Amino acid sequence: MLRTVKPKNARSKRVLDARAPKEVEGPRTAVFVKGTHTGEVLNNVMKELMALKRPNAISFSKKNAIHPFDDNTDSLQSVEFWAGKNDASMFVFGHSTKKRPDGLTFIRLYHGRVFDMIEVGVDKFDSMTDFKTPKATPGHKPLMHFASDLFDSHPRFMQLKSMLLDLFNSEAIDSICLPGIEHVISVSLSPTPASLNTANSAPDGARDTTKPEELPKVHIRTFTVKLLASGTRIPRVELTPMGPFLDLSLRRFREADPEMLKQAMKRPKVTKQDVEKGLGQKKKNMEVDEMGDLRGRIHLGKQDLSKLQTRKMKGLKPGMDQEDGDSEEEEEEPRRKKNKTR
Repeated sequence: MLRTVKPKNARSKRVLDARAPKEVEGPRTAVFVKGTHTGEVLNNVMKELMALKRPNAISFSKKNAIHPFDDNTDSLQSVEFWAGKNDASMFVFGHSTKKRPDGLTFIRLYHGRVFDMIEVGVDKFDSMTDFKTPKATPGHKPLMHFASDLFDSHPRFMQLKSMLLDLFNSEAIDSICLPGIEHVISVSLSPTPASLNTANSAPDGARDTTKPEELPKVHIRTFTVKLLASGTRIPRVELTPMGPFLDLSLRRFREADPEMLKQAMKRPKVTKQDVEKGLGQKKKNMEVDEMGDLRGRIHLGKQDLSKLQTRKMKGLKPGMDQEDGDSEEEEEEPRRKKNKTR
């Protein structure tokens, strides 16, 4: 169970509300951490990944002796401590050893605790400086493309896809104009082995037993988008290599705790103010106009007006019409007598 922190004053309550789960999450802040041993290739890889992540990226210049997969106490506590200090929910840890050279570990956090991790190895790297082409503007939202069915069926590639989407994703948007798409990040796989084609996914609750050597390599390619005239309303799109180009191989992983996963997938309750602003689940016969006012439509059944309760007035009693007629005739007779005396 996750520990719930109760605020002591109004200021701490505002801070906790700002960090609480939201219906529309903002961009994740990623921290790039170096291990005790990193080579030139791994340093350049982390540098260019951070360039794609800016401005939501923080770099630690000093080397840190942490081992997320080997040590389950001190290293994870250090990651959780840095996440709380920097308000970050994702880490990219680079470490190189003789057994696992040029290793990148993606760590994702939830509620200040480590959620899941996955380690990949950098087999090949082409820097941005190798391509003498225009670069995308920092801070623009990339277009992500995953070219394989394993990203939707195999648990290891599903986890990697989720990691990459959280890493490069920025603020949520409803629509975007075509000139706003400046670069594309394409993720593809090597030829899939026959063993994975026959059994793509593991059954629910079962642990994936596929060896890392049997999994195909992951190819990450980054291109800039160029829109050209086509004579129609839809422009002709050309992709220009921008870099970086990465060839990755999957290594170790750690799945999320089932109880933590259940809480992370829970959607927060939508307040009345959010509904008035047009957020949350759309309710039937309710809409928000251009001025931000909440308008609703009410459907009523057929009403029986005979049973409607009215005020008990003397003039509405039955039989009063006859009494009124007799009184009018009595009033006319004295008037006639007065006219005769004149």
